[in-house]
Amino acid sequence: MLEISELSRKSGIAASKLRYYEEVGLIRSVGRKGLRRVFDKDVLTRLSLIALGQVAGFSLADIREMLGSERQPDIDREMVGAKADLLDRRIKELTALRDGLRHVVACSAPSHLECPTFQRLMRIALKRQAAQGAGNRSVPRT
Repeated sequence: MLEISELSRKSGIAASKLRYYEEVGLIRSVGRKGLRRVFDKDVLTRLSLIALGQVAGFSLADIREMLGSERQPDIDREMVGAKADLLDRRIKELTALRDGLRHVVACSAPSHLECPTFQRLMRIALKRQAAQGAGNRSVPRT
């Protein structure tokens, strides 16, 4: 059994965050020792899975759904595969953006605005921003 302070020390996660994780159902304490929460040692594995999920870009709600409330997590392989596909697309986009920016640095055009590659980057950025904003409109379009 681990008191919350020891769990915090071993995991590197602040006690306040551990309490929040418990509040939202990501982890569960097994009781109390005085005023302190006590956790099973298996919670370290669960915290590692939570950290991995966050690094991969899953929301805490998605992670909670995948981990469930049982001791043994039931990871949704289809959901993980979809996230991997999304990461592949994002990596491809970021690689193209990096390559475009590197071109801008080496471009011989007198002005960035005269560079066709830079103009294409600006168009892509504007389209992407418009596409992202379309789902977030709070004011109706007229």
